[in-house]
Amino acid sequence: MKIAVAMSGGIDSSMAAVLLKETGHEVVGLTAELSAGLIARYYGPSRASTNAESARAVAESYGFPLHTVNLENDFYSIIVQPFCSEYLSGKTPNPCIHCDSLIKFDRLLRHARSLGCEKIASGHYARIMKAANGRYYVARGRETVKDQSYFLFMLSQESMKDIIFPLGDYTKSKVRKMAEERRLSAAERPESQEICFIPDNRYAEFIERATGKAPGPGDIVNTVGKVIGQHRGIHTYTIGQRRGLGIASLGPLYVVSIDARNNRIVAGHREELETAGLFADTIHYMRETDLNDRRVLVKTRSTQTPVAAYLKKEDNGILVVFREPQVGISPGQAAVFYGDEMDILGGGIIVRSIKNTTGSEP
Repeated sequence: MKIAVAMSGGIDSSMAAVLLKETGHEVVGLTAELSAGLIARYYGPSRASTNAESARAVAESYGFPLHTVNLENDFYSIIVQPFCSEYLSGKTPNPCIHCDSLIKFDRLLRHARSLGCEKIASGHYARIMKAANGRYYVARGRETVKDQSYFLFMLSQESMKDIIFPLGDYTKSKVRKMAEERRLSAAERPESQEICFIPDNRYAEFIERATGKAPGPGDIVNTVGKVIGQHRGIHTYTIGQRRGLGIASLGPLYVVSIDARNNRIVAGHREELETAGLFADTIHYMRETDLNDRRVLVKTRSTQTPVAAYLKKEDNGILVVFREPQVGISPGQAAVFYGDEMDILGGGIIVRSIKNTTGSEP
């Protein structure tokens, strides 16, 4: 089978390509140019990624072609601009979710098809399955710590039928060992922990450079509205943040909410971070097409241990009622709904947290 592999130059995508090649498939490497030009423009050429060189070394060693696909314009308009806009509105978006569904497994998949490839593969730690009802869905793979299923909940049914995740049955430690045994140069590269287009995770600095906007300072208030300090700009804060508030208090203070309309940060003690539920919209159905009146497991962050919750359809979205109070619920992030076997039923984008859900659960 002729299979395209989305190659970033890292250990995971490199091993995905190698495993497919070793099992007899015709592999075509695809390296997407997404943000190198953007980073070079804002930070200088020296900061731009050299991932393509690592991917090229693997392709040459294993004798398969590597194509470079320039998607920078799409990436900027579909991912970067909305990210900046959301951040400036007080939300905390997750660009990787939209990049996976709208860039890697849409634009890049189209390019793979234009080359005559039947499938596209990547180095994600997840599995794609097909339910008895005929619907495709993503499920957690063997790797649990680096599980990436959360980022994939918006994949379309049309794209999933042509996607392969060769690492779904491996752990990260096993993949690293296999890469070392094959002496892949990618095995020596440090693992990236940052958003690809934001060097050093300096979000505020990037947003200011990309938009030319630097939101001004304003009040920090407590949960009853009393002014207790000053902030440096709402785009420099996230829900649950503790450091950098600069406020003397008898106990630790956290960012409880961000009031962009009034340019205010609301701070409180940890118990004031607790929420009974959340409301999500932009609902995407995956294994199921109806999530009303369902008991599920929910993740509101990629690294979170799933928590039990009840779902109820409301208006144009879904009300999520947690079995136990949760903290750090951030508008703009995703709420992903799983079944007992860690198969994704669907998910949505968090609009707001809800303090009191009394009467919402049967």
